[in-house]
Amino acid sequence: MTQSFLSVGIALLVAGIPAFADISYSFQAVIDPGDTNFTQLLGINNGGTIAGYFGDGTIVPNNGFTLALPSSFTPENFPGSVQTQVVGINSSGETVGFYIDAGGVNHGFTDIGNTFKSVSDPNTTTVTQLLGVSASGEAAGYYTDGAGNFHPFTWRPGTFTAISVPGFVSAQATGVNNAGDVVGFNLTSPTTSSGFLDVSGSFTTLEFPGSTFTQALGINNAGQVVGDYIDAGGGMHGFVFDTGAATYQSIDDPNGVGTTTINGINDNGQLVGFYVDANNSTDGLVATVAPEPMYFALVATAFLACIALKLRKRLSRPKPLEPVV
Repeated sequence: MTQSFLSVGIALLVAGIPAFADISYSFQAVIDPGDTNFTQLLGINNGGTIAGYFGDGTIVPNNGFTLALPSSFTPENFPGSVQTQVVGINSSGETVGFYIDAGGVNHGFTDIGNTFKSVSDPNTTTVTQLLGVSASGEAAGYYTDGAGNFHPFTWRPGTFTAISVPGFVSAQATGVNNAGDVVGFNLTSPTTSSGFLDVSGSFTTLEFPGSTFTQALGINNAGQVVGDYIDAGGGMHGFVFDTGAATYQSIDDPNGVGTTTINGINDNGQLVGFYVDANNSTDGLVATVAPEPMYFALVATAFLACIALKLRKRLSRPKPLEPVV
């Protein structure tokens, strides 16, 4: 009975704690020793395994990897490829991405249990990329047509499904969650872009407030969308969009303010991406939700208040009458 009283009391008091608009994060830099000047982290699953690559593609070729923190890198390159980027990873550790062959053609790929499969959209002979994958193996990606425009799709083995983005000019599908919700972006000019969220064919436009260039790059199963946007001064910032509350939070790595991209998010709210540091190197980043000190202080205060209230009630109970002799 006492346990029930205390639990209810805490719940009532904690309910009065104000909600915080922004989530606090702790940041960790990740640099692959294969190229200390260029690392990008692009996807993360619920187990914390990360997909990414190192190498700028010019001085050092793109080399894919998966990463178990803090620094256990496992190389992952499509067999015989010239360059590989590992972009998406699901809860089973299956990965997707793209590679460049000896002829300079981009192909998507899947890697399931170290078995690679090349994926090329039949509408193109130049570029196919897979950029996100769900637990069921559904992938999101795009192909490039002869005019250089992007065409978004989802893919299951043997089947490409085109995505009809409203106001389509040139668009990519970049992420898909277990419910089949797809995110991406539509480039309406070289300097303007809007993100999108596609839920069973119902589209929501995603534009960070005040920005004319927004890219949605990943989505988790809680409906949180991540990406990047460019501000009025030309700075690049990451963001998290909460679909339930329809609110945006700007995200910057402290070492890369104005140069940050957030590319992936898992169901724990953990973020991955990259930024450009003071030495003009591209560093991977991991952002983990940090406990709010004020929140826990208020919870402790609520707990103590419950105990005090119970003691006060106990002390204020009338004493039983003494028997009359």
